[in-house]
Amino acid sequence: MSRFSISAVRQQSRWFYHRFILATLAGSLVNPFGLGQVAHAQSQVTAYCHLTAEAITQTNALRQAAQEGNAEAQQAYTTLVAQQAEQLRQCRARTWPQNQALWVRLYPCDANPGALDELFDRIISKGYNKVYIEAFYDGQVLLPAADNPTVWASIVRGQGQEEIDLLQAAIDKGRERGLKVYAWLFTLNFGYSYSLRPEAEQTLARNGRGDNTLTALASGGAGTIHANEVFVDPYNTQAKRDYYTLVQSILKRQPDGVLFDYVRYPWGQGGESVASHVQSLWIYGTSAQQALFARAINQKGRDLIYRYLSQGRITAADLSAVNSLYPNEEAPLWQGRDPNSAVTVEQLQSELWLLSVAHAVQGILDFLQLAAYPVQQQGLPSGAVFFPEANRQVGTGGYDSRLQPWDRFPSTMEWHPMSYAICPDSSCIVEQVQRVLSMAPSGTQVMPVLAGTWGQTNGGHPPLENQMRAIYQSAPQINTISHFAYSWQEPEHDRERKFCRL
Repeated sequence: MSRFSISAVRQQSRWFYHRFILATLAGSLVNPFGLGQVAHAQSQVTAYCHLTAEAITQTNALRQAAQEGNAEAQQAYTTLVAQQAEQLRQCRARTWPQNQALWVRLYPCDANPGALDELFDRIISKGYNKVYIEAFYDGQVLLPAADNPTVWASIVRGQGQEEIDLLQAAIDKGRERGLKVYAWLFTLNFGYSYSLRPEAEQTLARNGRGDNTLTALASGGAGTIHANEVFVDPYNTQAKRDYYTLVQSILKRQPDGVLFDYVRYPWGQGGESVASHVQSLWIYGTSAQQALFARAINQKGRDLIYRYLSQGRITAADLSAVNSLYPNEEAPLWQGRDPNSAVTVEQLQSELWLLSVAHAVQGILDFLQLAAYPVQQQGLPSGAVFFPEANRQVGTGGYDSRLQPWDRFPSTMEWHPMSYAICPDSSCIVEQVQRVLSMAPSGTQVMPVLAGTWGQTNGGHPPLENQMRAIYQSAPQINTISHFAYSWQEPEHDRERKFCRL
């Protein structure tokens, strides 16, 4: 059991750590931003390493002819794919950012002949040299049904489709084009299907009202944004075992890296978006409670923790009772508590609140460390996706209900802040990125995630090129930016892929 110190955390000025006890608890283009476009001798690319319309037309024509069985076209298409991969490599080496990534969800129809070729040709045409493939989401996994040892259903699972390995195919197709292909996984959000399992009573996260994240939404309480978001207790051994199996299965496909999303608790609705009392915390699962009780150092401490969880507060009568029950013990103690601290109801209640929040957050950190371990063992990059505002203190004693402690994520991992703020001039996006940079340890790879589309405002999000220009002017040291998502940039093609028949 790791230990932590209240006094160490009181020195922290970031997020809520001023009163939080988590510190030690277990080739052809110059820069397009302001320097303009430079024509390539072969006129193959424009700014941002996008292919020209003529190059895209040529690619589409050759791919279609190749799919129709034209051997000569197939050879020409294969040669062209290799040429474009090299052209993209050279362009990105000379163009900021050096790495430009896109978030992509695959569908069963992408297993149709030529479907992945078309998808990746479209991705390459917009200058992307990295792609993040969603390999686990909504309680489904991108593994072939015939080789899926996880507790989740395969995304491709129709009769006669058991051998289709769409993730492996995507990795191979991407690499043919010079793309780095990462697997992108939901983390603590295990999906609705997981809540139907017999052991769900023990594995799901629960609050002090007895709700899991799904029933909380149904009751109008601390709900989540989507009904399919079902979060697990990060302290539960079975949940950790199930997820570890998932990560190991994904790694067999040898992606170029793994990104972990939903490394947090759900974001409540309305007033429940702020965690301001212990019963709003998702620490009432059996495993989480047992782990919290184990943080007590003596019987007085354990008894008070139990009373605080059960009642949501402690009283003078509770303090008197534990003094009578354990007369041989002096002050109630738990990990991080100074034995010389005042023993008053107000002081103890304040410290129990901080202990509970720290315990909730430590569960997230421990789960992320477990998830990333097999990735790091293979020498692959791992990354965590997070909201820049999800670690904020709210008011005098509350916290953002997501309790996403991203500034405590390992600096050896990639940090992917979802910088989705909306403002006409992109200044609010820059503010989010700068907040992360200011809190990141030296050497941390910060890789902002931007929402939007090229050339136009989408849902209030400025055009991607405007957002990128603003970030470059503010933080030119950043060398990787990603865009959410393919479905935003190619909505018609995404719908076609989603609803066609395999």
